[in-house]
Amino acid sequence: MPSVRSIALGVWVGTGSRNETPAQAGVSHFLEHLLFKGTKRFSSVEIDQIFDGMGAEINAGTGKETTSVYSRFLDQHLERALDVMGDMVLNPAYVDIDAERQVVIEEIAMYEDEPSEKVHDVLGEAIFGDHPLGRPIIGTAEVIGNVPIPEIAAYHDGCYVGSNLVFAAAGNIDHDELVALIERHAPAKQGSVAAPQPAPEAIAPRACFHKKTTEQYHLCLGGPGIPRADERRFALRVLDTILGGSTSSRLFQEVREKRGLAYSVYSYSSQYIDSGHVGVYVGTRPDNVTKAMELIAAELRRIAEDPVGADELERAKENVKGRTALSLESTLTRMNRLGGSLLMGVPLLSLDETVAAIDAVSAEEVQTLAAALFAPDRMSAAGVGADEDCFLRALESVNPELTAAA
Repeated sequence: MPSVRSIALGVWVGTGSRNETPAQAGVSHFLEHLLFKGTKRFSSVEIDQIFDGMGAEINAGTGKETTSVYSRFLDQHLERALDVMGDMVLNPAYVDIDAERQVVIEEIAMYEDEPSEKVHDVLGEAIFGDHPLGRPIIGTAEVIGNVPIPEIAAYHDGCYVGSNLVFAAAGNIDHDELVALIERHAPAKQGSVAAPQPAPEAIAPRACFHKKTTEQYHLCLGGPGIPRADERRFALRVLDTILGGSTSSRLFQEVREKRGLAYSVYSYSSQYIDSGHVGVYVGTRPDNVTKAMELIAAELRRIAEDPVGADELERAKENVKGRTALSLESTLTRMNRLGGSLLMGVPLLSLDETVAAIDAVSAEEVQTLAAALFAPDRMSAAGVGADEDCFLRALESVNPELTAAA
């Protein structure tokens, strides 16, 4: 991207909460924190000072299947940034680990106090059961408070190897220069990576509830989705936009704009290497829970049973194409796209190829996919709130069998 003066650089690792056993729940995320605590060459304070001194941003993230450390800086700082980031990722010293345990335990406590976030983990448990995809990425305070350093180091050494790493960059950068710098400053050790957890088995839809005193009830409906490389992913993006992924979407208009039953209501999807899930979220006061769920269930049935109109379909396609093109003006978005696609083996399409795939989506494809993924009788339910009975009563309009199973 020669028109910019910045570079976004990311180091991607093919490991996340999916790779953990129950006794390791949260180790991937904890290790991500420890990468910032220093190496033999750089202390934690020095790392902060180096990136602050470049006017740069550095951060990291852990997902179900990936961990990434990334930074954005001026192009003149590439070699220095790469040198420090490579050392952080490949050679952590595991210093100040007990202080960082407390930081992560505080993060877990903070997360537990966010019911609008917590409900998505409750939904994951409802959809995937005991499979690692059903566990929270952040882990548990019990594991974080007690996992010994040798176990963390062994986990790092088994995952952070050359065959499981991707360096990705976007911005004012030359590819050959980047390769040479990586070979000089970040030589990764080679080794085999443990086989990933098998794909989750299908389980019957069920309802899971987390009791907590809240002003609102936070509710999700969801079910199994599609893998990352599934050709239907373009139709799913259009479907999501129509259903609840935009301000003109059906859920936003029916639940919020017309009836004022919620401030936040939306649909979403997540894709993994061999599976995925879809979901719908709404946060609403106790008096509105049943009505909100009735409306959502009705919209789910309507989009599965009735073809989408030409105008609505065209508007959704243009929305997806526009958001895609605008996002690619960001160096960070381009870097994320490169790193995630290469690491997961997903074809890296040009913008023109992506636009063509979106344009090719038909109303029939949207309806067929909606019937396969969003039919109320195949969806599980999750809730966070004060009274489980209120939650279960609201599910009668979605799928009475969920109430019976609960």
